[in-house]
Amino acid sequence: MWKWLILLVAGYVLFRLFMNDRRKKEENQNTQNEQLIASGEMVKDPECWAYIGADSGITVRDGDTVHRFCSYDCRDAFVQRIQSERTELPPEQRKNPD
Repeated sequence: MWKWLILLVAGYVLFRLFMNDRRKKEENQNTQNEQLIASGEMVKDPECWAYIGADSGITVRDGDTVHRFCSYDCRDAFVQRIQSERTELPPEQRKNPD
């Protein structure tokens, strides 16, 4: 009986140590991300809103604006959305069914 109680207590202590360490790592990472954002070294992906480095190699130029992306999937979705918006007719040019 005492062996099981000691094993349970030891397991609980190890669990708490692991969870505490994990929480500290997450807090450190969040703090580092906030510092990078504040220093202007990160930008938001316009498609999925993830923060990425300002020197990201996946970019699309739209006129004078350069958009940066976290992945090729986000880039492709953004390009498709922009192209579909540009191919739609403005409301004044659409034919009314009346």
